[in-house]
Amino acid sequence: MNFDEALRYLDDHTSYDVTGRIDSPTTERIGRLCAAMGDPQHAAPVIHVTGTNGKGSTVQMISRLLMTSGLTVGTYTSPHLECINERIQRNGEPISDEEFAEQIAAIAQLEAITGVRPSFFEAVTAAAFRWFADVAVDVMVIEVGLLGRWDATNVVDATVAVITNIGLDHTEFAGPTLADIASEKAGIITEHGAVVVGETDPHLIKVFSREPHASMLVRDEDFAVVDNTLAVGGRLLDLRTPTTVYSEVYLPVHGAHQAENASAALCAVETFFAAPLADEVVREGFGAVELPGRFEVVGVQPLVIVDGAHNPPGADSSVGVYFDDFRPEERRILVVGTLRDADEMISALRADDFDVVIACTAATPRGVEAAVIGAAARRAGCVEVLVIDDPIAACEEALRQAGADDAILVAGSIYVVGAVRSTLLRHSGR
Repeated sequence: MNFDEALRYLDDHTSYDVTGRIDSPTTERIGRLCAAMGDPQHAAPVIHVTGTNGKGSTVQMISRLLMTSGLTVGTYTSPHLECINERIQRNGEPISDEEFAEQIAAIAQLEAITGVRPSFFEAVTAAAFRWFADVAVDVMVIEVGLLGRWDATNVVDATVAVITNIGLDHTEFAGPTLADIASEKAGIITEHGAVVVGETDPHLIKVFSREPHASMLVRDEDFAVVDNTLAVGGRLLDLRTPTTVYSEVYLPVHGAHQAENASAALCAVETFFAAPLADEVVREGFGAVELPGRFEVVGVQPLVIVDGAHNPPGADSSVGVYFDDFRPEERRILVVGTLRDADEMISALRADDFDVVIACTAATPRGVEAAVIGAAARRAGCVEVLVIDDPIAACEEALRQAGADDAILVAGSIYVVGAVRSTLLRHSGR
């Protein structure tokens, strides 16, 4: 099986109506696949990360701190931005096409032997575990795909479970309340492991505390952001952990909310080692953090920012950084595509504060039609609204309209950002 054949195999195991969703509450299929491979998910200790927003950023920060500490780190994330290989990394480098095809071929063989037909996500997750075992990583950092309890990644036995925050997302699978969502995310907590909680709502913390665990550390009680200052190209942070206060740590990413992710990541790594980290490890690790597609500046003159925030809380954070940190004073142009309810995303993105809104259709069968998003923008009071289905064409129109002092924000879905990022980088000469 070559790389293209591997992609075709995965495409054949995709139901676009349920991709990334809990079709049935069970980890039986992924469990049987892993058992047939000798349970590679137990080949190294695991830091397991869930949350409504910020889990991808937290995973990258954890991975960098572990790598700087001298460990070989296997990192598994989803969805990918531009290439599926991005989901499976060793020390920050994606799995090669050849190795990816080899791992998917092994999963295909197991399907024939066991009779287990995995979903797309189950197949990729099993392939990640198998590869991490093959290359003998020292630790795995695993991002939950959806919620937690019934997610395919939840066949691991986490040494440290991290829950970044809880928001109203995926209510159709978890239930209508924050407590329902918290209960599902709490499913990654293990009896003999520690849990690091970035959520501060005491009612939700009680939900987490009911799961059997060895220890629990809670933001603003056991760890905290002491100081969070805007700096050139990122943030300057003072972070408190149960052992230490790390002062004037530079984090080269945008958004005040990233400090909360950094504090959870730092506490998780300290908990994993059961010891404080050397100051130089913290500085080097955080200094090396890169978050493609997460409030990423991909162009200047005009300023062009892409952000894959896909739900209202994430969109609210994104547009807050855009207006509060960057403070664009000339024409403000929003390019937006989404998989969510158009009205709630248009509202969360404060589309009516932009001079121009360009609606596009996210590059996935589940993307909301551009015309529907455009209609939502007009209902919200946006004056100049354009409807351009293709995300690249939408961004090209934004660039055509923008002067050197204008600011473009591309937001609403990782699928939109993934489709346009390379084009925008080329336009800026990067």
